[in-house]
Amino acid sequence: MKSNIVIVCLVFFVIAGLFVWGYSNNRNAVAGNPLASLQGAKSSNSSNSLLSTPLTFYDFGMISMKNGDVIKEFNVTNPTDKDIMIKTLVTSCMCTNAFIVRPNGDIEGPFGMPGHGGPVPPANEVIKARESRIIRVVYNPNAHGPAGVGKIDRFITLTDNLGGTLQLEIKANVTP
Repeated sequence: MKSNIVIVCLVFFVIAGLFVWGYSNNRNAVAGNPLASLQGAKSSNSSNSLLSTPLTFYDFGMISMKNGDVIKEFNVTNPTDKDIMIKTLVTSCMCTNAFIVRPNGDIEGPFGMPGHGGPVPPANEVIKARESRIIRVVYNPNAHGPAGVGKIDRFITLTDNLGGTLQLEIKANVTP
């Protein structure tokens, strides 16, 4: 009887240890992975990108599913004296699309979540020295149906030709 209790306790501690080890490894993987935000993790807003923006976060507040899509535009600037190319532009969820708006009004996109609806096309958008682009983010509160009611947190990640990333974030509280 006493040996059964020891075995049960030992199994419990092994399982608890595996949970702690897995949690620790997951935190380390997120910290070292610039695309971790695509998996729902929250990381810093940028990782060594030379691109800049005065605003990386926007909260829509309360939005209603019945009112449809909401849009936020972020102004992204190349403050350097060399051209920088946005190689990829991806979102963290299928409910969110991003577009590049050029100074002449042309729009490139949509860019979305990798793996949903086929491959996300490369952006390959060159921002010349001291020029800017608008990144238009469109969130569809109806994309998840009734299960999509509540708080949302979505990320839009731009990766440049130097390997740096710039991360934009939107939040909202979705009501029916």
